[in-house]
Amino acid sequence: MKTKILLIEDDQSLTELIRYNLSKADFIVHSESDGEEGIYALEEISPDLVLLDWMLPNLSGIEICRRIRRNKITQNVPIIMLTARAEESDRIRGLDTGADDYITKPFSPKELIARINAVLRRIRPALSEVTLKFDDIILDNTSHKVTRGGIPIHLGPTEFKILKYFMESPGRVFTREQLLDNIWGNNIYVELRTVDVHIRRLRKALNDKNFTDVIRTVRSTGYALDKKNTA
Repeated sequence: MKTKILLIEDDQSLTELIRYNLSKADFIVHSESDGEEGIYALEEISPDLVLLDWMLPNLSGIEICRRIRRNKITQNVPIIMLTARAEESDRIRGLDTGADDYITKPFSPKELIARINAVLRRIRPALSEVTLKFDDIILDNTSHKVTRGGIPIHLGPTEFKILKYFMESPGRVFTREQLLDNIWGNNIYVELRTVDVHIRRLRKALNDKNFTDVIRTVRSTGYALDKKNTA
């Protein structure tokens, strides 16, 4: 699955430049020019990374960053702040608020892409690996095989996709809507309860040998891959 980027930037020319170059680099880019709209888009599209301008109408980048980190659904989404503010105190403030990186304008598209890839490797190292690991679960992307504690786990294609998606962002809570969009695609009509059916199948397969349940149910929200299961 391609990496989804949410760009929140009110400079239209810069937005077009970033969209063009990130699309060429095989990223999916959704952009918003207003802080409040950016918050709404964040929950709707479930991005893999947020590019966030500091100075925005209606809601500043700093406040958006705070809200992202306070929200249990979005708190683990990596954030790169884009700003013309080059003072060391500004960089420190941005990073202390929760940004994972800070790029001062003007910057080249090549530098931005390199920074994005670096943050993704650091925050989500599983994205660059053929084999994903979580606790005693190993998922091989090449052979499409899963083992737990050395025991083969037999999964259907959809359950495999869900597990892979979870293992790329362990601990992150995904709503049923986000799972529908990312596993089935937003062009296919699937009922929300279908997600619950496949989660039950995945749980059954992973726990078949009396293993500890690592899929956490977050009431009224969704699911996460988490060793501290409080379903």
